[in-house]
Amino acid sequence: MSLEQKRWIVTGAGGMLGTDLVALLRARGAQVTALGRQDLDVTDPGQVAELIRDVDVIVNCAAWTAVDDAEGLEDEAFTLNAVAPQLLARAARLAGARMVHVSTDYVFAGDASRPYAESAALAPRSAYGRTKAAGEWAVRVECPDHLVVRTAWLYGAHGPCFPRTMARLAGERDALTVVADQVGQPTWTADLADLLVRLVDAGAPAGTYHGTSSGETSWHGFTQEIVRTLGKDPAMVRETTSADFPRPAPRPAYSVLGHEALLAAGVEPIGHWAERWTVAAPTVLAGG
Repeated sequence: MSLEQKRWIVTGAGGMLGTDLVALLRARGAQVTALGRQDLDVTDPGQVAELIRDVDVIVNCAAWTAVDDAEGLEDEAFTLNAVAPQLLARAARLAGARMVHVSTDYVFAGDASRPYAESAALAPRSAYGRTKAAGEWAVRVECPDHLVVRTAWLYGAHGPCFPRTMARLAGERDALTVVADQVGQPTWTADLADLLVRLVDAGAPAGTYHGTSSGETSWHGFTQEIVRTLGKDPAMVRETTSADFPRPAPRPAYSVLGHEALLAAGVEPIGHWAERWTVAAPTVLAGG
């Protein structure tokens, strides 16, 4: 069945990733039902059973993403990040649909020195990470035909994100101080949306994949590129450490994810983060 013939449902369709995914699918001529929080309570078994039917692919972009708030509200985060994916995956199985679930680098401890393999042991250090790890487990149990796609350091045009915040601050200040001891892969939501579609289009085997840009950098390095895009001197970005910015939830020091499963499935990973930022910057910084 071609992409255009498949019937898609996207939950969390009003978010940064969901918005880009729905736009891409519609541009490709796919039949897509976009469900935002006002359309579907993904934690309500009755609503999920009623609305998730007559579908070939379900992509779950709905999630609790307030990392620090989850430390004090883990039950609520668990409901959205674990119970909801379980309900959606069950509905996908009953409908004979493929379940695509978006997860996170926070399921790992963040203390590695080489890119995390898709099969690496999970060791979340935060409430957010624990709830997302539980969501992965629920999807695998409930729907054998699943694609769990972990991502990290997302930015996009349709919501608050790191590059837009840094661009605003760069216009207000003479210098920026940014942590240099957290390393990851800045990833554009439009690129992740494209990867999700390519995975489904390729008929990739069920399993776990990593949907991040290639290469790696620190938040400091990323900010230097953002500032350079604005025509400002990257030297205005000063280095600091995570210890100077204590937060309720620990941040992974190393969030680089490997892409071996994509390559094994014959699906090209997203390009280098700096190259993709150059392409994304005009749209992201304009906010649309």
